Amino acid sequence: MRYFQFSKNGHRRVGVETASGQITDLTSIEPIISSTNDLFAAAAIAGSTTDAITKTVLARGDGETVSWDSLSATGGDYKLLPPIDAPEVWAFGVTYMDSMRERQAESGTPDVYAKVYNADRPEAFFKATGARVQSPFDEVGIRADSGWDVPEPELAFVVFGGKIVGYTAGNDMSSRTIEGENPLYLPQAKVYDKSVSFGPCIVTTESIGDAQKLDVTLTIARDGKQAFKGQANTSSMKRDCAYLADWLQRHNTVPDGTVVLTGTGTIPPPDFTLTAGDVVSIEIEKIGTLVNTVVVV
Repeated sequence: MRYFQFSKNGHRRVGVETASGQITDLTSIEPIISSTNDLFAAAAIAGSTTDAITKTVLARGDGETVSWDSLSATGGDYKLLPPIDAPEVWAFGVTYMDSMRERQAESGTPDVYAKVYNADRPEAFFKATGARVQSPFDEVGIRADSGWDVPEPELAFVVFGGKIVGYTAGNDMSSRTIEGENPLYLPQAKVYDKSVSFGPCIVTTESIGDAQKLDVTLTIARDGKQAFKGQANTSSMKRDCAYLADWLQRHNTVPDGTVVLTGTGTIPPPDFTLTAGDVVSIEIEKIGTLVNTVVVV
């Protein structure tokens, strides 16, 4: 099942897709459900699945419904929010062969990336606090002190109770200028205002199927025309999501609802850089499309 968080006239709601393009407002049925984290918590307490809990709620009566067109429109009564209130966002890098090669090409110290790619220990870094996360259809940023900037389309997973409970699409905005100058500048290349977005929804583990067999498509539009399009598949990840989740939580307790980005397999060519006004669309099979507009921060 696909879960959304949105506001209606300023009031937060949690919805689940019950028909194509139709979202049922679970909060209108059970007001205690004010976030997707509430659903994950209920499932953990009951020893059940999130989808099973949701079906029980839906069986209690007719909830209010909203169309996807209304959620994705701007200026109306509804606003789409990040699909989970993530207290922390973490990320992994160099998880695809193409990513390793691109990092080597941009860097003056290319050997470090090959060492990471071939090591047992993956590269993990802290990406954002919850306040830095941008909603679907909101702005994502490129740094004013960087001249080479790209989005990174990534499958992301949600951790609750130490386990992966769902998946979403993520945009790990990155400065290739800064990271290429020195790998120790990674935090400045990755962590800044409006540097991450994810959504539009969460798909539970019980609904996603095999998360290591999903197409990930990146499209960048400029002045209404396609400026770049590329595709990868999560089957090409060097390390799968379960492996990454295990390493992240070794000697490191992450709070419930943490979102983890898993690396990118699609990077625009060296002669491409984002500019203000570009529209970035990241589509992941079975999840949906995350859309954001680029601004300079």
